Amino acid sequence: MLDAALIQKCADPSLKAAIVEQFVAAAGSNDLLAVTVKSGGRLILVPKAKTSDEAMAIVRQYVGQAVVRVGLTQFPAGVGIKDVADLKPDLLDSCENLRKGTAMFAKVLRIVAKWYGNPKSDEVFPQIFEDAVYAWKTGEFEGVSVFQAPDPGGSVVNQREPIDSGGTDDAPHDASLPTDAEPQDEREVGAAGMRIDLSRIGGQK
Repeated sequence: MLDAALIQKCADPSLKAAIVEQFVAAAGSNDLLAVTVKSGGRLILVPKAKTSDEAMAIVRQYVGQAVVRVGLTQFPAGVGIKDVADLKPDLLDSCENLRKGTAMFAKVLRIVAKWYGNPKSDEVFPQIFEDAVYAWKTGEFEGVSVFQAPDPGGSVVNQREPIDSGGTDDAPHDASLPTDAEPQDEREVGAAGMRIDLSRIGGQK
């Protein structure tokens, strides 16, 4: 659980505290010094950092050659950086990492919501949230590189909690593939609009 005071002080004000908690639980890390490195979709094993200096050394080693995620929100370390020397250790500060991570995630939510046609229905928000978490983990949504894409602006509306409070461990695993996150309510299927069920092709189901 994230500290409520940390969320209030550092998280992007456009996101409700419950959504910030769900985001970090689904896509982040409990370890402030966590550094995850992926290349070509494969996880590269790196030594576990014991200090911020060690963590930054790992980040500097791989940024530009692989996808490097850092800290509480697993923020993409290379975004907006032209030179490794521009990387700052504040990426490993819990407050700064939460500030940058939630601001970026709010942008990703707005990108996903715009693709859905900015629906007003509360029922659709859990689907938007799941797709946004998937986009955060992969860096892409519907062919758009979400970290580099311009912010469509507007507010993140209808922030209904994506999952029941009793099932906080279920969301991260369900978001592994976009097809896993099909709307379950028929009304949501209509709201999604552009989704097409291809599961029956080839007699797979």
